Amino acid sequence: MKKILLIEDDVTVRENTAELLELSDYEVVAAANGKQGLEKAKVELPDIIVCDIMMPELDGYDVLTNLSKDSKTSSIPFIFLSAKTEHKDIRRGMDLGADDYLTKPFEEAELLSAIESRIAKVEILKSQTKEPEEDKVQNLTAFREMMRQRERVQHKAGDVIYEEGKSSLHFYMVERGVIKAHKFDSRGKEMITEIYKEGDFFGNLSFNKSSVYGEYTTAIEDSLLYVASKEDFAEILKQNSNIGMELLEEVSDHLLGVKEQLLEIAYASVRRKTARTILLFAHKIKKNPLHSIRISRSDLAGVAGIASETLIRTLSDFKKEGLIEIEGRNVKLIDAEKLEKIS
Repeated sequence: MKKILLIEDDVTVRENTAELLELSDYEVVAAANGKQGLEKAKVELPDIIVCDIMMPELDGYDVLTNLSKDSKTSSIPFIFLSAKTEHKDIRRGMDLGADDYLTKPFEEAELLSAIESRIAKVEILKSQTKEPEEDKVQNLTAFREMMRQRERVQHKAGDVIYEEGKSSLHFYMVERGVIKAHKFDSRGKEMITEIYKEGDFFGNLSFNKSSVYGEYTTAIEDSLLYVASKEDFAEILKQNSNIGMELLEEVSDHLLGVKEQLLEIAYASVRRKTARTILLFAHKIKKNPLHSIRISRSDLAGVAGIASETLIRTLSDFKKEGLIEIEGRNVKLIDAEKLEKIS
């Protein structure tokens, strides 16, 4: 059962919303103000947080800002639920890193759909990253501790870590935040080849002095990295060969995932990728295929690995063909069987 932290100072709204979520098979932890909510988030580590903005003690913006600074809570999906309807308020919430922003009064289905979609996206991204096997944990944990003794570097969202074709001088570990590895095709279209999150390693493992990076890496959100020079990294592996083997296996798993993703990008049609991604979200949300699911176009595009503009055109085609309906930001499946057969 997924756990939701509901932060809301209005007793009636809090109790009614909690009841709605519990009837939808969620475990609900409630907080009456921002300060209490922040404390409960760090203890409960919920699967998702639904938070009001205007509250005593600590407002919703401050709650999100504080959660973003803690590596244990920074990746928890966060939805604002507020009576503040002005565009500047919504923009501020999204700029702070909120995953969604619903305005009061809201439809029950709208809230449930937003929650289900965000949880589904997290599960999809987790499934694309193979976890280390149990017997590898201790060695990799030791290596991570070694990396934490190296240089700390902070990057703002949008910062480029390194560029394709530049000399590969460093190896990195993500302490906090999210980093994307990406390439550009001949037309300048971006292809995301990997997503690195807390505890992941990335960089060029070649110790050839003339080796270069084979892709770009960019911070998706404010991130903290530990950096080892090639020479320093080589010394760590020399003194700890067992850790080196574990690390190489983990990086190899990433490379296999990249290969599979690139093959999908290269050979699957845009229509097929879009259809498969819609069905993947529907499966993760575990909804009846004919039920509306709230999925942002950027999330669909990001998981499918295609440009947002291309995705929007494809969704429009699917609508004309009677495969889906588009209701604002929601996608409603009409013919899941035909979507599955798209090639």
